[in-house]
Amino acid sequence: QFLFVVTFTTFLLCCVEYDVLFANRPLNHSHAGGAAPDRGKVTLPDAVLPAPQCAQRIRASGWIIFLLVMAAVFWLYRLVKVLCSLLSYWEIRTFYIKALNIPSEGLCNYSWQEVQARLISLQRQQQMCVHKRELTELDIYHRILRFKNYTVAMVNKSLLPVRFRLPLLGPVVFLTQGLKYNLELLLFWGPGSLFQNKWSLRPQCKRAGARRELARRLARAMVLLGLANLLLCPCVLVWQLLYAFFSYAEVIKREPGSLGARRWSLYGRHYLRHFNELNHELQARLSRGYKPATKYMNSFTSPLLTVLAKNVGFFAGSILAVLIVLTVYDEDVLTVQHILTAITLLGLVVTLARSFIPDEHTVWCPEQLLQRVLAHVHYMPDHWQGNASRSETRGEMAQLFQYKAVFILEELLSPILTPLILIFALPTRALDIVDFFRNFTVEVVGWLSAGQTEASVYQQAENGKTELSLMHFAITNPRWQPPPPSELFLSHLKEKVQQDAAAAPPAQRILAEGPLGASLLS
Repeated sequence: QFLFVVTFTTFLLCCVEYDVLFANRPLNHSHAGGAAPDRGKVTLPDAVLPAPQCAQRIRASGWIIFLLVMAAVFWLYRLVKVLCSLLSYWEIRTFYIKALNIPSEGLCNYSWQEVQARLISLQRQQQMCVHKRELTELDIYHRILRFKNYTVAMVNKSLLPVRFRLPLLGPVVFLTQGLKYNLELLLFWGPGSLFQNKWSLRPQCKRAGARRELARRLARAMVLLGLANLLLCPCVLVWQLLYAFFSYAEVIKREPGSLGARRWSLYGRHYLRHFNELNHELQARLSRGYKPATKYMNSFTSPLLTVLAKNVGFFAGSILAVLIVLTVYDEDVLTVQHILTAITLLGLVVTLARSFIPDEHTVWCPEQLLQRVLAHVHYMPDHWQGNASRSETRGEMAQLFQYKAVFILEELLSPILTPLILIFALPTRALDIVDFFRNFTVEVVGWLSAGQTEASVYQQAENGKTELSLMHFAITNPRWQPPPPSELFLSHLKEKVQQDAAAAPPAQRILAEGPLGASLLS
């Protein structure tokens, strides 16, 4: 895709004669036998310049040559990464076939629990981890999700500067793929990161006396990385614009309403993610909550916007209907300049206007809808309780469950805003980030530590994330034997659930009240 976008864009800029393509300049065709030239018909080859002339145009533009060189360097970097990944994937494939006895053609028939059980069984036979005889499910999750758990915890403790209050817009959340990549480069695997390898912090990170010096160096690295992003901003911005255009232009033309569809934001995925939750488990949970969340967000309507949308749709639809009738009556109408453009744009306007008109049969029950969302996403700020009908609650929910159009806009703005965040907002958090990694990292041979059973307010995760993560992990991995304190907590929880279930209404009434039933079942 990268090669195609670069090549096709260069072709469009330097190898197409647009005056000929748009018939702004007459084109004389030479015909054998002295036939009269056809001056009205232009074919695509007529608008394409010969290869030597195209190459000359490219060489004459220093800006295009610079972008092509940058694209070539980036493509070679990606090529090296792909080759390294292929070697790693080949080792994984060999391990699955020879060690786990899972053939490649049958891999899709195995669940993750089955693969995990074979891995635990293999440890007993071959001692892959030399520091422990028995591996547990939690050991495997810790190994896979080490860096992701750190990121989830930093979002939970509000360490990362992703929340801002802007004039006119109010509170906003900004976390894009580009910003996430830069944060991971800074903290986890970059040349000056806090980790010296994939599993161990640098020794100086563990010394309390070195925290300020380490924070100063980290803040300097943040500023330097921000300046590098600022330098590369034009190239990245051009790529983002081109990739977004090629990715979404056809979809918008075919389904204009797709921009009004919603998706879980990148911030929402980190905010709602449990500790020790694999990607496919998170995706399954959020997918189950997608429809209830969509219904909740769609339950909010603006009467003024609805009236405006109805009138805009009526006016645009009326004009569109007349143009369609005229084209059916006489096809020559299509040859009128910009008539196809008008029909296309009017169709887009009608579709967009309809997306703002609510279903007249919708029943207003935001509290029940929000409870159905909570049954799957598991996290909800305390001040949402009883306030599901408030616009503030909907606005905060929109930060987790954003419009696709907002997602595209954020990604397009990312090359401009990411350097500013790295230079101005992130360095002020450097000392807090260093303290976080020093205080919340336990290095234990064999990957696992039982840890403390009591935590101060600073050590506790927000919104009960630790307890909810423990419950989710125990349900997802029923064979796992938790440590005694965790087992005691789970047993008390089960007793409480059984007491609540005994005092609950009859089953018929629970099933009749959909949100309550869904919540209890979850």
